[in-house]
Formats: sequence, structure tokens, C-alpha cells
Amino acid sequence: MTNLSKKLGEMDFDGLLTDIKPAPEVRGGTIRKLSAAATLKRGTILAKSSGTGGDGKLVALGTTAVSNETLTPDCILCDDVEIGTAADENAAVYTAGCFDPDKVSVASGYSITESDKDNLRMRGIVFKAAAAAL
Repeated sequence: MTNLSKKLGEMDFDGLLTDIKPAPEVRGGTIRKLSAAATLKRGTILAKSSGTGGDGKLVALGTTAVSNETLTPDCILCDDVEIGTAADENAAVYTAGCFDPDKVSVASGYSITESDKDNLRMRGIVFKAAAAAL
């Protein structure tokens, strides 16, 4: 007889997702290579490059745009990803869902603005603090 109650693994709750509505959606994205290798952490808000100087790739929100580039808040990184200096990196990103504003991160020295939140809300990403457990 098959053992249907076998433990397969463990998962630690990190509190990034706070609600099931809007439903989390995951897609693939391409993160632009960096000038110095670094690890982007789960929950990093990513901006998409556009404009005449843009390349359609993702960077951490708060990254300085290059000439003729527009960086628009777009998605949230699903898992930690090591980004090198030689090649762009493909990664899973949340394109919709409800997230704890205290669990997301951006580039060092940058603070999320209301305009950033509005741009993410238009894409299906909303912020709601996690309720305290009773």
C-alpha cells in the first residue's frame, strides 16, 4: 500500500506573500548582468528597462538609469539569484500577488515611492502588511 502521509520536505514561512488575492503569478524574467557580481535576494522589487536606451531587461528598483533609459517598477524576485558580470541571468519573478511592504527590498539607498507602488498596483502587485498571529 502507498504511504500517502510521507514527509517530503520542509518550507520556512518568510512572510513575503500576505494574501491569496490577487493570486500570485510567476513568470520568467531576464536580469541584467552587473558591473560587480552580487546576489539579489528573494523579495527584491525589479524594474524593467525601456526607452531608446533600454534593453527590456530587469534591474533592482533604484538602480541608476543609463542615457535614454526609463526604469519602471515591474515585478518581484521569487528566489535568491546570483548575478554575475559576464552574462544576464534568467529568474522566476512574481508578476502579481499581495506582498508585505516590510519584506520587499530595493537597491541600496533607495526608498519605495507612492508612484512605484502605483506602477506595481497597475501590474497586479499590491502591498498589505501581514496580520499578527493570534
